[in-house]
Amino acid sequence: MPTINHAKQELLIKLVYYGCGFGGKTTNLEYIHKSSRPDQRGKLLSLKSETERTLFFDLLPVDLGTFKGYSIRLHLYTVPGQAAFDKSRRMILRGADGIVFVVDSQRESFFDNVASAENLDDNLRLQGRDPKSLPLAIQLNKRDLPNAATVEQLRLALDIPDDAHVVEAVATTGAGVYETLKDIVCQCLKRIGDPRGLPGTKTESLFPRRRMPIRSGIPAPMTVPGNQKRTASR
Repeated sequence: MPTINHAKQELLIKLVYYGCGFGGKTTNLEYIHKSSRPDQRGKLLSLKSETERTLFFDLLPVDLGTFKGYSIRLHLYTVPGQAAFDKSRRMILRGADGIVFVVDSQRESFFDNVASAENLDDNLRLQGRDPKSLPLAIQLNKRDLPNAATVEQLRLALDIPDDAHVVEAVATTGAGVYETLKDIVCQCLKRIGDPRGLPGTKTESLFPRRRMPIRSGIPAPMTVPGNQKRTASR
């Protein structure tokens, strides 16, 4: 369930872009970020390695107008594509309100797409969540490439039901990017219903401040264990 702040009349929705490595997850977020108004976007954070373009996640807060009097704010994340970073995937999936599954349409990526879809299903179940109960949008990316499989072939390979939300896209040009985002947001809002009748939730900072003991209004000095003369390096 999205974070609801009744005092600020704000809905915070967490969306996770999932899929195989180099399928276009990061490209989606980069396009949304660069095409958004500067006053409506947060800083795009990215950690990269030599083997994977997105090692951890991209964070993109976006303001989107109102829903039943509540402003909408999105946190968009991507997961690392390589299986070696599966723990990171599970951590990023925690508390997700909706999933965008990005499919690499290239024929040679068939097995990678299938493995990623199965991995998504497994990781959600490990968290006690039913994959079928979570809003899901499927983006068929790289539709402009000559080696792209047909929509029918991809549906068959990934066992995509006829009523699934599917969007064809070319993330490098922005085609289908916002259509995908709009689709998953609408699914999440439909699931919320009327936020005014739902209990509010509180969020905790990832980096909580440590309270220092206070004597006569003066903070106690900090010391380094083991060596009182040692100073922290700059």
